[in-house]
Amino acid sequence: MNLKECYDALGGDYAGVVGRLHGEALVQRFALRFLDDGSYALLHQSLAEQNYSEAFRAAHTIKGVCQNLGFTRLYESSSALTEALRGGAWSDAAAQKLEALERDYRVTVDAIEALRGGEG
Repeated sequence: MNLKECYDALGGDYAGVVGRLHGEALVQRFALRFLDDGSYALLHQSLAEQNYSEAFRAAHTIKGVCQNLGFTRLYESSSALTEALRGGAWSDAAAQKLEALERDYRVTVDAIEALRGGEG
């Protein structure tokens, strides 16, 4: 899988991010680094501990990273969860937003792993 195909698979803004970061090489390097970001694990750990302010921070970090990388679909679901957690409490709405984020996160990771597998 090449970078454009990866962005198509994950529902991202390929043209926007390549233009903003001035080329595919830098975009690909940062996209691959996404796999090492600990924010998703922190989100789940914080939710398990019912630490909703830390879960908010983790969701907000995912949102920012996705915005910078043009991961549009995951940006939108992480943004929705961030807003649901903004008040520092858990709700049925937050649970629904988490489900969407989890689906989008898996699609994103799968696409980036396919990109990584196509390197070299």
